[in-house]
Amino acid sequence: MHLRCGLVVALLLAALLQGCTLSRAQIKRADSVVAASVDQRRTCDREDLCAMPSPLLDAADQALAHSTPDRPEHVVTLLDDSEAAMVARINLIRAARQSIDVQTYIWDEDDTGELILNELIGAARRGVKVRILADQLFSFEDPDLLERLTRVSPNLHVRLYNPTFNNSRTPPLEFAAGIVCCFMKFNQRMHNKLLLVDGRIGITGGRNYQDRYFNWDNDFDYLDRDVMVGGPAAQQMAASFNLFWKLKRSVPLTHLRDVNRLILRDPTPPPWPTPHYTYPARVEDAVNEAQDPDWLTQHLIDPSLITGKVEYFSDRPAKTEQPDKRDALQFTAHLMHLIGGAQHEVILQTPYLVMSRRAQKIFKRLHRQAPPPQIVVSTNSLASTDAFAVYAVSYKHRKSYLNQFGFNIYELKPHAPVAADAYVQANVIDETEDSDTSLVPKLLTLGRRRYPGTDRRPGLFGSIGKRNRPAPLLSAGRRFGLHAKSLVVDDSFAMVGSHNFDPRSDHYNTEAGVIVYDQRFASELRTSILQATEAQNAWIIAPRKPTIPVLGQVSQVIGDISAKLPFFDLWPFRYATSYELKPDCPPMQPGNPDFSRCYEAVGDFPDVAISPKLLYTRLITAFGAGVKGIL
Repeated sequence: MHLRCGLVVALLLAALLQGCTLSRAQIKRADSVVAASVDQRRTCDREDLCAMPSPLLDAADQALAHSTPDRPEHVVTLLDDSEAAMVARINLIRAARQSIDVQTYIWDEDDTGELILNELIGAARRGVKVRILADQLFSFEDPDLLERLTRVSPNLHVRLYNPTFNNSRTPPLEFAAGIVCCFMKFNQRMHNKLLLVDGRIGITGGRNYQDRYFNWDNDFDYLDRDVMVGGPAAQQMAASFNLFWKLKRSVPLTHLRDVNRLILRDPTPPPWPTPHYTYPARVEDAVNEAQDPDWLTQHLIDPSLITGKVEYFSDRPAKTEQPDKRDALQFTAHLMHLIGGAQHEVILQTPYLVMSRRAQKIFKRLHRQAPPPQIVVSTNSLASTDAFAVYAVSYKHRKSYLNQFGFNIYELKPHAPVAADAYVQANVIDETEDSDTSLVPKLLTLGRRRYPGTDRRPGLFGSIGKRNRPAPLLSAGRRFGLHAKSLVVDDSFAMVGSHNFDPRSDHYNTEAGVIVYDQRFASELRTSILQATEAQNAWIIAPRKPTIPVLGQVSQVIGDISAKLPFFDLWPFRYATSYELKPDCPPMQPGNPDFSRCYEAVGDFPDVAISPKLLYTRLITAFGAGVKGIL
């Protein structure tokens, strides 16, 4: 009864909200108020717009100068380290002389979001043309913040992509209404991530503008990856951004009902506030490094590669309107083509191991080759993910992944040393803390009963944000999840981007990424991914060893039948489980005769405490197969 009433309320609300678009007169009034009240002050009168020197832009200029249509030259930098990824962004923003274009899926109101936003405002006030295009669902969830952004500088322009009900934020009831009334529109998201400076150099990959993606979160951080590219490929980035920017689906702020209302109510807003960071010491450290030529040379210039062919691919926005339209699936289709041509090896890193039908066909065909290429997959465990529903569907299909696709699956541990090392590098002691405590030790000693990822914190203008909630753990300590999306084929070319290799990335979200055709870059990326699969960093997934011969075989048969059911997949004893390498044993794959001697089974969900999350995972495994395309 309650469910039926809720559905009726959602439908009525959806019908009401669909008709609540702004009139042209309301938009024109808000535009007039903005034009009359925008802060016109400039902080620089120099011809170069007081741009900071940048060896990163200089390297991009050199690559462009040496390029010809037949022989392009690019400078490429793998941004595995979160500190370098942050510093590169700050340096490029401060060095911009003409334009900055930013495209993202998430923009939070934490230290990362506030820092990058203030850097972009500073660039706009110098005279640089700044455009921000953010997906509406998880970006700038405070209308007051957006209302102030409309008047902060005439050079700063912000648009939100695909606001379902013409609002900047989506409360829970509107979220439900969007699913009920306008599922296809609501489910269409822009997942591209791009920072492009002066049309010459860009950064793309997996990172959004939130503390988690730069190892600045107090509870839960991501192992993630970007790539910085200077050269002709930046022109492809510019063309893609302009295509999205001009879409009707990319909505200016004055066209949003809640922001429009605030603008008309507040014709003379106060000045933009002085930045206030939760941990100012690490923000200051990143800013200082962005201005330090020696640091930039050591961490960003020296590791760069000068190479030839580099391609930036992006799905066209029509992909989300017509999922079967081939020319709209440019990036997705090209990725599948690259994987399908593998001869020796595919190294895949994805946070969500849920294969689309197209990917399943490709991997089945590869596994039938003689000999089949080795397929190594680095992904999340239930202990390391904050997307437990997606993990549940992956868990359901483990036997197919192992036997039909030939995957060697490695699931990240929640306290993986490879991620912890990156966290320590990205943080500094905050002198505002008590003298006997520092930021790093404080954050490395989380209590056993605290659930990382559950913190609530004030936003830039006082709004309250809430993080996704990972499952609670048995162990204490700093916690990490995997968010990088990367691919290496035959150690000859590689991709870094936003594509998760799942049905949502295949059919609904628009995705983007860079493909680098250079063996050196492919080898560097391969090494990085395989580091996350090492025994101290990951559990390996392998067939379960039957403890009682006959009963064990019967259990596997029942499990096979249960796993094939779209619903009521309730058998708790699965074909495969997680294994931990024993001391004094070398790493090996499950097919090795010594695997049973050297690896110990640690259960299907190692280190996860009994909690509602664990029960939900079992339930979604049993009943959620039909929704894997939208998770």
